[in-house]
Amino acid sequence: MTALKDKGIECDADQKLELRITLYLAEPHIRFHDVDNRLKDIMDSLHGRMGGSKKEQLFKRLIPNDRQIYKVTIEKKQPPIQSHGLGHLEIKKYKEA
Repeated sequence: MTALKDKGIECDADQKLELRITLYLAEPHIRFHDVDNRLKDIMDSLHGRMGGSKKEQLFKRLIPNDRQIYKVTIEKKQPPIQSHGLGHLEIKKYKEA
């Protein structure tokens, strides 16, 4: 939210989006976690759906709805030292080929 605000980026409901995700997972987690399950968690969280009831909007949305996402690239890899076991998420406008 801070990065979006600082850069003056707004996302409207009609905008088509693309995600590029890198998950840094150390052993044994890299073998345990499925990218499809982590992707669902990420997409839900982007529009404020993190745990709890789907009826209540408890968190701010980064994007209006995850149905705006037209393309996703996701990979998992061993974490570099500076990653602190986190990852990277890039959201950009989707450009049709």
